[in-house]
Amino acid sequence: MNNVIVYCEIEGTTVAEVSQELLTKGRKLATELGVDLDAVVAGTGIKGKVEEQILPYGVDKLFVFDAEGLFPYTSAPHTDILVNLFKEENPQICLMGATVIGRDLGPRVSSSLTSGLTADCTELEIGDYDDVRTKQHYDNLLYQIRPAFGGNIVATIVNPEHRPQMATVRSGVMQKALYEGKAKGEVVYPEVAKYVPETDFVVKVLDRHVEAAKHNLKGAAIVVAGGYGVGSKEAFDQLFVLAKELHGEVGASRAAVDAGWVDHDRQVGQTGVTVHPKVYIACGISGQIQHIAGMQDAGIIISINTDPDAPINKIADYVIVGSVEEVVPKLIKYYKQNSK
Repeated sequence: MNNVIVYCEIEGTTVAEVSQELLTKGRKLATELGVDLDAVVAGTGIKGKVEEQILPYGVDKLFVFDAEGLFPYTSAPHTDILVNLFKEENPQICLMGATVIGRDLGPRVSSSLTSGLTADCTELEIGDYDDVRTKQHYDNLLYQIRPAFGGNIVATIVNPEHRPQMATVRSGVMQKALYEGKAKGEVVYPEVAKYVPETDFVVKVLDRHVEAAKHNLKGAAIVVAGGYGVGSKEAFDQLFVLAKELHGEVGASRAAVDAGWVDHDRQVGQTGVTVHPKVYIACGISGQIQHIAGMQDAGIIISINTDPDAPINKIADYVIVGSVEEVVPKLIKYYKQNSK
């Protein structure tokens, strides 16, 4: 009762990485609150194949719903599973990925339970809240932190009255880690028919195509990212050359993507990918808060910019004042001569 619960997405029998990231964060929240961490996963033919991908992250109780028609994902059965399970378990917090599935499922569940939902959170914390209007004090609420008003401010959202407190988080924002403590590790296999009426399976997926990612931007140890200051699509080609020499990946700011210089799937920031590389080389990027939200946890940040007062320079470990077209070719030449 009143535990933290994480909805785990799957692809076949593989648990999504964003779900494991949320299990790590959920474990920390549950420990701080002094409650259990629960998880729920639903699919077809997953019994005995997903438990070891979920339990090591500190899960006390795992609900595995296994039945025909639960994979590929469709809205109705998964919504009823969560709604009916939550009515039984009364969790105080529910976390899910801000993915195509999470953005469909989250609002349906929160609407059915008349609870709140904060999308695309960048941080989750536990704290107290004093309602200045009602003069009421609330303990241990979920602080749902996310950029607002186009990223110009960071808003902290709380839900004092309704449960569960629901939040979605994009992949890569949290970092996953196996739990070093001891959790209960209980696994339950509920009877799906008790939670899902037969009418929920009226929609059937006839064909499904999953295309592999063209790159591994999120997992890259080195990211060379370009902004509007790069100047052109042709100049962006130099970033690809540099990234190749460094065995890294190329990222971009929204301005560079909107200019058509690089594909959208390389966009780093609030509306793109969140990365945690060891080295992040920002080329011609001014450093708006929307972009910084997606790369600020990089180990070392190197900024190449003609403007010494560019906002990104405030968080950079090293700043090279100069144009991209002047500096990047020199970096390429150096690494070609000195790389082993």
